[in-house]
Amino acid sequence: MRASIVDTIRRHLAFGLGNAAAWASRIAGRGSGASIKGMVMRKIYPELFDRLLTGKRIAVVSGTNGKTTTTHLLSAAMREALGESQVVTNPDGANLREGITSALSTNPSAPVAVLEVDEQVVPDVIAKGHPETLIMLNFSRDQLDRHHEINALGKKWRRALEQAGQNAPVVIANVSDPLVAWSAAPAHKIVWVNLGTDWSADSALCPGCGAMLTHLDGRWDCPGCELTEHPADYWVDGDEVVAADGRRWPLQLQVPGRFNRGNAACALAAAVEMGIDENAAITGMRRVESPAGRFAIGVFGNTRARLVLAKNPAGWAESLLVMESDPVILAIDSLIADGTDVSWMWDVEYEKLAGRRVICTGPRAADLAIRLSYAEVDHEVIPDISEALNGPFDGTVDVLATYSAFLRLCRLGGIELS
Repeated sequence: MRASIVDTIRRHLAFGLGNAAAWASRIAGRGSGASIKGMVMRKIYPELFDRLLTGKRIAVVSGTNGKTTTTHLLSAAMREALGESQVVTNPDGANLREGITSALSTNPSAPVAVLEVDEQVVPDVIAKGHPETLIMLNFSRDQLDRHHEINALGKKWRRALEQAGQNAPVVIANVSDPLVAWSAAPAHKIVWVNLGTDWSADSALCPGCGAMLTHLDGRWDCPGCELTEHPADYWVDGDEVVAADGRRWPLQLQVPGRFNRGNAACALAAAVEMGIDENAAITGMRRVESPAGRFAIGVFGNTRARLVLAKNPAGWAESLLVMESDPVILAIDSLIADGTDVSWMWDVEYEKLAGRRVICTGPRAADLAIRLSYAEVDHEVIPDISEALNGPFDGTVDVLATYSAFLRLCRLGGIELS
């Protein structure tokens, strides 16, 4: 009885001081306070992460690209069917243990949690939360100073699924990514989704045997072992998601780009696995406009700018396809949140911007300018982000930014990260 009382006191204290820390962070202009709130809560009550995961139906979204948007899409689908109060999520993209703890504490009684989870934290959530579904989007080189080789992440995911056995989640897997296919293999059920994107620069070798993969007619195969591209259960066809049984659902999303249609296909597959009607799921996903500031319009004096976030070569390759304005502004930084190694810029096909005016801005603008020079893309360098947005511009200008630059632009442009 005494232990129960002490536990209750610790829980209330953790919630109270965590909320106070988040409030102080917001007042100081340091962000939403989600991470510091979770940090304080876990310091006071170390078991809180595990306790808040217990007893919920959990859907996990992870991978290098598209986590935040896919989480918003799946959350919207679940809320449309189950009701707003029945679903808790981490909408601001705080996806480490602290951010997840903070998010879960906002509605601890919600029976369903849709969680964006950092790649490094996925094995822990599988072991402690026993999620029903796990969306595995892709593995791409991202923040190499933190994640190192992506094969190491794939091995951790595969081992976690092996250890979970029959308690492992249903995996919603990107059929086009060989490392995802290999990592997902131990799951008792896999739903394969073709996202409709074509990035393959991170999948030259088989993660199982090390042989050189072959790519023929848009499909990959390993000639050295049994690993091969599986037939898709869902795929993207134009603006529709198609199921293997022939059913089709028009998406009509408010978020642009073929990569987001692929994200929606994964969200739909996960919703179906959790018992949600397809039409209700699609209706919910159509309400998503600017997940955590992505694709939102900010106002910078007399300039209106649409903000797009990309953090690695795969993300930049896809995001360049939705850049519509002339000029285009590219903002790049290399703080810890971005990854300090910016050599990935040389893998992005900036040649797609040929013929348009490009403005490079941010602390690493000069590095980006060198890459654009080799791509023979006309550009100018304006290191200060505020100055780069001065204009004048004709209509809304598109800004593609790395994480730290994106967050600064959201603050300057009055965009809420939720």
